Amino acid sequence: MMFKPSNLQVLAIATLGLLLLNGCATIPAPLVGDYPDFQPDQATERSVGGQVRWGGQIVDTRPEADQTCIEVLAKQLDRDFRPLAGDRHHGRFLACRDGFQDPEIFRRGRELTVIGRITGFTDGAIGEFVYRYPLLDAEVIYLWADRPDMILVHDPWWPYYDPWWAYRTRHGRSRVSGKIIISN
Repeated sequence: MMFKPSNLQVLAIATLGLLLLNGCATIPAPLVGDYPDFQPDQATERSVGGQVRWGGQIVDTRPEADQTCIEVLAKQLDRDFRPLAGDRHHGRFLACRDGFQDPEIFRRGRELTVIGRITGFTDGAIGEFVYRYPLLDAEVIYLWADRPDMILVHDPWWPYYDPWWAYRTRHGRSRVSGKIIISN
């Protein structure tokens, strides 16, 4: 005798599957989209006018009379489009937006992801070094919540019961949290 599920059982299984998949979808809605896969240190004059999704760590926030520019140390983005932690970087860029953005909110060290159009380049100084920054006209700026401090506890039995222990030990638990600060 072959088991034949009822319509209600099929619906229940499909609903459960969708709920499980929805729990895995952690990409913030304003960051979704297809963008070219290159970094600020690869931008050239041919990149001007292109739409990009870049992210990194805030170095400085510079309010001006009619706009605010945020200097960002560019980092590779993870699967949720959050900048990866660590020392590896891809240069710097300036994300500018009309209006005032408070430097206390956009403080040094915070992580953000920006979607915008490359409008050109500008020269600036890092110490005595002259640096050429790609300029981004920011359409969306997603400011991420601070990462929680991780407490690593050594449990000698843990690796035998949890195959993902090494990943969690290095990366902590992944959870999307943040706030859209600026969006069109």
